[in-house]
Amino acid sequence: MVDHDGDEDRIRSVRSFAEMCSEMFIKDFMTKDLVTISENDSIDQILETFDKYHFHTYPVVSEDNVLVGTIDQNIILKILLVHRAPRIEHTHLNAVVFQGDTAKTIMIPHPISISPNETLCDTADMILKHKIDRFCIVEDGKLVGMICKPDIIKEVYKLRGLY
Repeated sequence: MVDHDGDEDRIRSVRSFAEMCSEMFIKDFMTKDLVTISENDSIDQILETFDKYHFHTYPVVSEDNVLVGTIDQNIILKILLVHRAPRIEHTHLNAVVFQGDTAKTIMIPHPISISPNETLCDTADMILKHKIDRFCIVEDGKLVGMICKPDIIKEVYKLRGLY
């Protein structure tokens, strides 16, 4: 015996989830109160920020809050352990980073960013497809927020609980 009613309910539920997911925008649950690093901050100031707040990645901004890069824990660890860097990492780029004295000289330039008007579903798809852990949110060229994988998981979980 085939239970067609159950299939219809499941399809209706899946469709509703997909529709709801496409109607939720990142701007509604992104982190807006950000800890940023100025592009002119010294290495010591950057290390103090990492020590004080314990985030994995920090956006680097210009004086007018334009997103110019990011600095993550990997960069900090490489700088702190430069003498232990494997020979394969002895490149010109790493030499420049290791000798850098400001955020601008050690940051990862051109960070991946998205609009605050991206949907939850589209953002989740990008995270999975490109294996990205977080996005900087930029509007009119200015940094307005961040969203990370746990934020997406939390929102999808809450949405699934409605169905």
